[in-house]
Amino acid sequence: SKRSLNQFLQDEGVPAVSGIDTRMLTIKTRRYGTMKACLSVGAGARAGEGEEKTEILELARKQSEISELDLVERVTCRKPYRIKGRGKRVAVIDLGVKRNILKSLAERGLDIFVFPANAAESEIRGSEPDALLLSNGPGDPKRGAAGNLTRVVKNFAGEIPIFGICLGLQIIALAFGCETYKLKFGHRGANQPVKDLKSGRVFITSQNHGFAVKKDSLDGALDGGGTAAGLTQVNANDGTVEGFEDAYLGVKCVQYHPEASPGPWDTEKAFFDDLAKGGSSGFV
Repeated sequence: SKRSLNQFLQDEGVPAVSGIDTRMLTIKTRRYGTMKACLSVGAGARAGEGEEKTEILELARKQSEISELDLVERVTCRKPYRIKGRGKRVAVIDLGVKRNILKSLAERGLDIFVFPANAAESEIRGSEPDALLLSNGPGDPKRGAAGNLTRVVKNFAGEIPIFGICLGLQIIALAFGCETYKLKFGHRGANQPVKDLKSGRVFITSQNHGFAVKKDSLDGALDGGGTAAGLTQVNANDGTVEGFEDAYLGVKCVQYHPEASPGPWDTEKAFFDDLAKGGSSGFV
């Protein structure tokens, strides 16, 4: 390397912190959950006293709650685009879609139409999709585009298979009358264990989310004409919702990132192969 770590971080504009009691931070976050924070290089902050410390604390306290921010609007595409393929047409709602999701779809020959989060239903229907996929993305599922997308999901339900990843799962759950909530501790990292309730198998998955679907709210929400529907996978650490489906309506959702990148590939083939086949109900 030709640069020190410190110089690299400065050159790339990446904030970093060192020389602090990380055990203290671990204990505080374990007790109080996710909290607001502020980094400063000021002398007052290092000394932990004086007006500068007070000012820094105020900056942290005045930060907007994540539930107040429309983060999807910052990361969604600005206009529709297409990744041509010879297979079935898939409409992808870009809530902050990871490149590897699109790559996983393209590798299976699907004809991909990507739409902004605020796209009108008529615009999406104009692509004549065989399936609908709501992507991953940041923030509270009840903010921003969620209102529009819950209506879109309701109107497409039963017509074509619907898939959701991460934030996409949460918005689809809201569309069916389920409830979401903010986790005390978000699921972060590439080593989150997920248990499949049907097979009993445990998969290691990549996750990055701070909200979840209330498990009890799934009961009866996906009735699907009386066929098998509801919770399919749970987090092996805290029991939270990691997947649900409705075979009759052709709905299948996962809370984790099956495309990984980075992370394990335990679930990539199963999820995207199923999507390419149109889900358990098949393409209609």
